[in-house]
Amino acid sequence: MTSSSGMTFGIYAAGQVSTVTGPPDNRVVIDSLVRLLQGDAPFLVREYLHFLGDPPDPERAEVLHPERVRTELTMPDRWYREQGRQLDLVLCYLPVTADVEGWLAFIDRAVERYGAIARYLQITLEPNFDIPWIDGSSPGIMEALIRGVPHARKSLDAAGHGDVRIGFSVAEPQEWNGGDDAFWKRLAEVPRAEFADFIDYVGLALYPDAFSPVAPHGEPGDIDSLIEHGIRHLREKSLPAVHLGDAPIHIAEIGSPTGPERTPDHQADSIGHMIRRIVALREELNVTHCELFGLRDADSSHPEPIAQLGITASDYHPKPAFEVYRELIAEHA
Repeated sequence: MTSSSGMTFGIYAAGQVSTVTGPPDNRVVIDSLVRLLQGDAPFLVREYLHFLGDPPDPERAEVLHPERVRTELTMPDRWYREQGRQLDLVLCYLPVTADVEGWLAFIDRAVERYGAIARYLQITLEPNFDIPWIDGSSPGIMEALIRGVPHARKSLDAAGHGDVRIGFSVAEPQEWNGGDDAFWKRLAEVPRAEFADFIDYVGLALYPDAFSPVAPHGEPGDIDSLIEHGIRHLREKSLPAVHLGDAPIHIAEIGSPTGPERTPDHQADSIGHMIRRIVALREELNVTHCELFGLRDADSSHPEPIAQLGITASDYHPKPAFEVYRELIAEHA
């Protein structure tokens, strides 16, 4: 189960976070900052596309722009394949009523448009997480995941993109939110040949100190122990139950915000602890990739955590965490 190569790092480089938007994305600055972070190593850039029903729900469409499945992402197409960059493309399922057939057609459109530039294709975002504006709250989510994964593989292969790797992501352990046992029980009922055999990796989102306080470093419940618990919970409990015990784990999202009561130095310290703990567990638990969320704040003028998850402000001025992440990439990539 061990991995002997260096870890592949990455980042979400766009500005919008859920319903929070700020200044427009600046392609020139994004390119410059990503180059600084990446150095000479391979580097993932994470992007999100949203299926909102067919036709799309107008209220959600105004915020999430489902038309992007046919247009451009944050950067030009060629940029995602230059200088060792790799596109990690997430297809999110967020209709207000179940529409799995429309979802499968959406996957086909995404493959047709982006299959040639994607390296990873994630089918659904956190289907185990039942909160608004996350896929786990959407009607029909389990069918969308279970049917969507093999459908994506078939669509990619038919289009000549057999090198694209397919996965799905889950949120960190759900004990605090009532648990997610029903999600894993449903997946366990699916025969291996109908789902697990199509999975190349499983993503994990970790935000241990983003939305609630944690214990001081060195005490039970500190950020290091929460990171380890999240990864071990997935590796040792959840994945073996669904025929995915050996699947590589991608830390698909990880972050720590600034805010009124959270200084930039606090953020830098948190990110440093989180990444170092992941690196320490990499070989034992087969964690191969780690993507930070994200490059810039959605809107630094807003106090809520999701608005200030960036390692730069919304005007791209670097916070201390930018240099911390750059140094960690240089050391461990």
